[in-house]
Amino acid sequence: MENRKVLVGMSGGVDSAAAAALLQEAGYEPVGGTLHLYDNEDIGRSRDRGCCSLEDVEDARSVAHRLGMDFYVFNFSELFREKVMDDFVSSYRAGRTPNPCIQCNRHIKFDALLRRADELEIPYIATGHYARVDFDGASGRWRLLRGLDRRKDQSYVLYPLTQTQLSRLLLPVGRYGKASIRALAEARGLINARKPDSQDICFVPDGDYPAFLRRYGGVELIPGDFVDKSGRVLGRHRGLPCYTTGQRRGLGVSADRPLYVIGKNAASNTVVLGDEADLYSRAVWAEDFHWVSLPPQDGPVSVTAKTRYSQSEAAGVLYPEENGLVRLIFDQPQRAVTPGQSLVAYRDEAVVGGGTICRAEA
Repeated sequence: MENRKVLVGMSGGVDSAAAAALLQEAGYEPVGGTLHLYDNEDIGRSRDRGCCSLEDVEDARSVAHRLGMDFYVFNFSELFREKVMDDFVSSYRAGRTPNPCIQCNRHIKFDALLRRADELEIPYIATGHYARVDFDGASGRWRLLRGLDRRKDQSYVLYPLTQTQLSRLLLPVGRYGKASIRALAEARGLINARKPDSQDICFVPDGDYPAFLRRYGGVELIPGDFVDKSGRVLGRHRGLPCYTTGQRRGLGVSADRPLYVIGKNAASNTVVLGDEADLYSRAVWAEDFHWVSLPPQDGPVSVTAKTRYSQSEAAGVLYPEENGLVRLIFDQPQRAVTPGQSLVAYRDEAVVGGGTICRAEA
């Protein structure tokens, strides 16, 4: 008899709860698994509510009980500190602006969850992400597809998924919109049907990155110079982690025109300011590029792509280079391309691949 068990990563939110319910109705046997990622002392405060809190664990447990599921809590806090929180600190030290959700998906939510599934002899894993998976017989590859609701599509943060992970992954909510998912959860009496979505980075719940970097990573804010593109000093900044590419407000620099952060230099501890026009780049380089729905290519690929999660895609051509580096030339310049964020490329509905932005030029 076929093993229909699925280990569902349950965050305590409505999306993963609905995923479990949908899988159950489709004839699978879902098993709940909540990931314990950090302790209160890791983030420097007591926290009863919000992502990875006791409330989240109890909400997930309540849903599992309501649906008659087995339920586990897996402690991945040590791995999370190493792969996500420490990486977050080192990226900021290097003058980058990281996306920790992508690192979490790469190392925790799928890799570690799949290992737990193997230990429990469970063939499938599932999450509540708004994306889809299918198998393309022509290429012989599993494909990562956008969620049908473009406003909620989360395929951007899932680009690190491997072929093995995709072959065992179920994403049932990817065919629904958020309103439908909430209605589904409410109709089944799930406790989190109207629970608000989490907006912050889970381990920086108040959004104060400099405070977290100082408290957790020992990163002190070292004042330095604001400079223009020629190196002329324009004023003093409070410390590199306080600024990101495209920022205009809170600079405290007097000028006869609006100035924007157009770059940061960790070696000289300077923040480069310029005009709005200086924010636009046509050429973007990304390292550690991971090919997803297409096998690794050795020639140009026409794609659409975006450089931030909330950004609209734009057309361009992807050029593979050596050692996992790619160069993407956009048809039209893109605003505020930021090292540390991710370049994710698409062809039609499928994610071609993605990597970490390391450089951009006009």
